[in-house]
Amino acid sequence: MERKAILKLKDGTEFSGIAFGADNPISIGEAVFNTGIPGYQEILTDPSYAGQIVTMTSPMIGNYGITEEDNESNGIKAAALIVRKLYRGPVLDGRISLETFMENNGITGIEDVDTRALTLHLRDHGSQNAVIFTPENRAEAEALLASFPAITERDLIDGVSVKEKIINPELGYGFCRAPENAIKHFSLVDYGIKKSIIDCLYKRGVSVTLFPPTATAEDILSDNPDALFLSNGPGDPALLTDAVAMVRSLIGKLPIEGICLGHQIITIAIGGKTEKMIFGHHGSNQPVRDALTGKTFVTAQNHGFMTVRSSLPETASVWLENANDGTVEGLYDESLNVRSVQFHPEASPGPMEAEAIFDIFVEKAK
Repeated sequence: MERKAILKLKDGTEFSGIAFGADNPISIGEAVFNTGIPGYQEILTDPSYAGQIVTMTSPMIGNYGITEEDNESNGIKAAALIVRKLYRGPVLDGRISLETFMENNGITGIEDVDTRALTLHLRDHGSQNAVIFTPENRAEAEALLASFPAITERDLIDGVSVKEKIINPELGYGFCRAPENAIKHFSLVDYGIKKSIIDCLYKRGVSVTLFPPTATAEDILSDNPDALFLSNGPGDPALLTDAVAMVRSLIGKLPIEGICLGHQIITIAIGGKTEKMIFGHHGSNQPVRDALTGKTFVTAQNHGFMTVRSSLPETASVWLENANDGTVEGLYDESLNVRSVQFHPEASPGPMEAEAIFDIFVEKAK
């Protein structure tokens, strides 16, 4: 039996559709769009999507099902999913359907939405809070939407990160195990890390200690790492004042590297600024140009905040930039021994070229 549902944006724009997945009367979060074609499972389980409702621009989603080895965390972290058409046909043995996966994780989706019109609206008017609800819950949903805090006011990291340190965490089926004879060791701070990041380090002979986001400088130094590595994660980096202070206190004492939110924390720690983008970069088809080599490659990205280029100190250099809009996609400062990228070089989901960034991270560690 079809369950009618409505998507309402903060600015009052509405879209009607059909609910699928878990039978939740109301789901709320920041609406964003992702331009990737495959990779819906990696997207849904990426902790960086915590607190967000993801609109897929690809017209049909779910056609290859769900398999255990594609989870980037221990379940769905996105708040909800919006699709034009949900695939309900058969999937290969050993896989489950996307709808079953959503049901198992208690997450609601809405299909039969004009995702082209929605995407164009978010592009023109910006990512914004939205609520998905069934018609009989309109009054409650609208009241919740009116008072719901913006993404810049929400601390989303606590729900997607570890609570205590873990030495060489087990990643599960389909991922590498920690190297038996590690060539280097990284202290990795978890702000909502994807399994594929640790996997890429393991493949390169790097062992890790995974620290919670509350880790202190003393915690990191006592681990005696070859580098401090800052993970991806959700939310506004400007809220993470303790993390920035911790990183700032370790500049000059350790090589410091980061991805996505980690890049933004490094930006602030070295004296730069970040700002919210209108609609961000979300997708597996974002071109990035290497300012050092002049080469351009395609990357997977998921971020709604960016480094303000003009705010960077004179010693910092732009390493990589977005070939579409010129925004900063990576920086380095040899004098401070810091290096970071805004996109996701672990290629999950997405093209493989950027994974070579991990070779540079490992090489630059002491």
